[in-house]
Amino acid sequence: MQTTNGIPVIAAGCVLWRRSPVDSESELEICLVHRPKYDDWSHPKGKLKRGEDPLAGAVREVEEETGFDCVPGPRLPTVCYLANGRPKEVSYWAAEATEGHFTPNDEVDRLRWLPPVAAKERLTQPRDQVLVDELLTVLRHA
Repeated sequence: MQTTNGIPVIAAGCVLWRRSPVDSESELEICLVHRPKYDDWSHPKGKLKRGEDPLAGAVREVEEETGFDCVPGPRLPTVCYLANGRPKEVSYWAAEATEGHFTPNDEVDRLRWLPPVAAKERLTQPRDQVLVDELLTVLRHA
């Protein structure tokens, strides 16, 4: 069997955020998705389709996983890690949620809007927690 361990999986996603509907003056909320296949909490993301622009793929993944449209903002760091023994590179953007409604599905069964501190605590992977700090930095400088 031929292996492709050296060829990275290319993916994209967003750190999706909104102003709290309860406290819109100050409270920022970050969207996290739960994937039952991995039993983890993460930012919406997914593999790019062949030839797909990374930003377009990130926006598509947000809509597919959360049901929300978004307005992409500043680029965030690319996260690199091993997934099933294969390198994976995920490009991220900050994105503000606009209209939408979450419907549970096979890929994502739960969605939570949480303040940044609670989001960092809920995220399964430390690499995803760092993205919350990056989002807060870019929003402060916007």
